[in-house]
Parts: sequence; C-alpha cells; structure tokens
Amino acid sequence: MSERTLATNGPVLIIGTGLLGTSIALALRSGGVEVYLRDASPTAGRLAQDLGAGTLIAQDDPCSPRLVIVSTPPDVADVCVVDALLRYPQAVVTDVASVKSAVCDGVFDEAKRRGADIPSRYVGSHPMAGRERSGAGAADADLFYGRPWVIVPNRYSTPDAVMEIRSLAVDLGAFPIEMDARTHDQSVALISHVPQLVSSMLAARLVDAPLSALSLSGQGLRDTTRIAASDPRLWTAILAGNAGPVVEVLREIRGDLDDLIEHFDAAAQRGPLEGGSVGAVHRVMDLGNRGVARIPGKHGGAPTRYAVLDVFVPDTAGSLGRLFTELGEIGVNIEDLSLEHSAGAQMGVARISLDPSILASTVKQLEERGWNTGSGD
Repeated sequence: MSERTLATNGPVLIIGTGLLGTSIALALRSGGVEVYLRDASPTAGRLAQDLGAGTLIAQDDPCSPRLVIVSTPPDVADVCVVDALLRYPQAVVTDVASVKSAVCDGVFDEAKRRGADIPSRYVGSHPMAGRERSGAGAADADLFYGRPWVIVPNRYSTPDAVMEIRSLAVDLGAFPIEMDARTHDQSVALISHVPQLVSSMLAARLVDAPLSALSLSGQGLRDTTRIAASDPRLWTAILAGNAGPVVEVLREIRGDLDDLIEHFDAAAQRGPLEGGSVGAVHRVMDLGNRGVARIPGKHGGAPTRYAVLDVFVPDTAGSLGRLFTELGEIGVNIEDLSLEHSAGAQMGVARISLDPSILASTVKQLEERGWNTGSGD
C-alpha cells in the first residue's frame, strides 16, 4: 500500500498481533498513523514491532488511543473489548473477530457484569480477508485491499463510532458492508467456516493414504485442501463461536452425502448403472455448477466467464517472469492465474484466465514467441 493521507487519526492501539492485527497495523503505519501494539505473548508482540507495525507497549503503559482494534481470538474478544472501553473512555473500540453474535452478546454481558454503560463506543467488524498461515510473519499491509469489511453496529452504537470504523475499512483499501450480527454469522458459516471444515476433513483422509496414491496428486487436490493448513487452535475458537449457523449448513451437506452414499451403495451391489447413482451424482454436480456460477467476479462484480489458456512454463529461473512480460507486450490483461505442477515433470502449467475474445490471437502470438500452449496441430 503506497503512503497516503488516511482519514483514520491516531494514536491507534491494536490488541493482538496475529495476522489481522499486524496487517492492520502495517497498513496504518504506511499511511503515517501512530500505532501502539499489545499482545499477551511478548514474543508475538516483539515480532510485529520488528516488522515495523508499531510500538509495543505493556498492559499498564500509559496510552491515549482514539481507536482501539481488538484482534484476538473470538473466545476472549468480548473481555478485551470491555477492558478497552473502560481503560480508554475517549476511544472508539472495534473487534475484528470472525464471529459476531457471540462477541457482541458477550460484550453486553461483560459490561453489565462490571456495571459499565459503554456499548455506544463499540462497533463490531470483520474484514473478510485472511490466509492459511497465521501470525505476524504472514502479515501484509495490502491484505484487505479490495476485500469486504463487514461492520456490525449494536443498537447503541453512535453514528460517529460507526463512521470511524467505516473510515478504517476504506483507509485499508476494503469496501465496508453493514450487517446485523446474525446475518453476518449465517453468511460466514456458508462461505468460510464450513468450507474450512470440508477442506480439513478431505485432507484428513490423506494422513494414512499410501504414497502410491499421493504421488498422483494434482492441482485439484491442492486447490481443495489448501486451507486445511490453517491454524487448528484459532479455527477451533472460531467454529465453536459460530456453532449454530455452522451446524445448519453441515446438516444440509449431510443430506447430500447420505443421498450419495445410499445410491453408491446400491450401484456397488447391483452394478455401476443401477440404483439411481447416475442421477444422484448428476444432481450434485449440476447444483455445484450453478452455485459456482453465482460466486461474484473480480472486485465483487457480476460473475464473469473467462477463457482459460494453458501455457507450459519451464521450471527455470525467470521463465514465469518472461511469460508475464510477453503477455503484457501482447496487451493481455490476466484476469486470474493458477500454476500446476506434475510430480517428476521439469515444467509447470500456467492456467491463465483472459477475455474470450482475445484467446485465439493470444495463442497465436505466444506460439510465435516460442511458447507451448498445447493447442498445436
């Protein structure tokens, strides 16, 4: 993120220096905002400070932030929010936990327990950005660029407090979307939390898989298991905090699985074309096609169909960079890109998504420049 003037005024205190907290801090620092960091783990806090995310302070160090961002796991976020509201009476406080109902309810319960009437300065939020790697070492100032940032005011949140969090989201390159807590939790259960579980369950089948099977692995397996490398401790807290909406989606998936198992059992006993197995598989695949077609396209726009061009790239230094350079010279805008590798092959395949209207001319010009697109006679 290039340095520019931000609407967010410092000092900003960030509690929790994991992936999200440190990424927010780096983005704010790049805009010249004064940032303080606090973390229950001194080692994590020092790493974030060494990365240039801000100045590490202890629990009792004096600090007068205008904005406090709680970036802790959801199971402790409510207590941290109320602590911040009590300790910094002039500050707006937000959390960036990926569940909202449990945290928002917890803030109200904790405030009531401590005799504090303070939720008007609290606005929940959740940037829809992340990686399978966690911790400050994976942080990136551009992590939120072009991503949704959900803002979840409570019934007492002041307009000024809500505007403060909207400004934060815009400053970090995200686009703010306002939702109530329940709608948010139902949405993330469907598009984030259950996909994480499904990916992990699929990858778990590989633990005892024979090497002969794993040696055949291709990009499809890598794509579907990539997020299975996520932090188990963090995701345990997230999923437990959103158990209700998650289990609703899991029950729907279980219905599909039970239907498939029933028909595959019948096919295994009576023959591959018996027992209705063909129809059951087709139903699931067809619904999957229709679901994928509804996923928004680039920048959150309408779904767009692109042509996919495969280009064979030698596994040598500079080859991929040369391909990008020559695509730029041809005038091709790469809409999306994936790289595939086969075991034992000394080359990879760059799968480039591009405007269908320029596919034929791009193939012709690349092959004239010596690239193999696999489309020759």
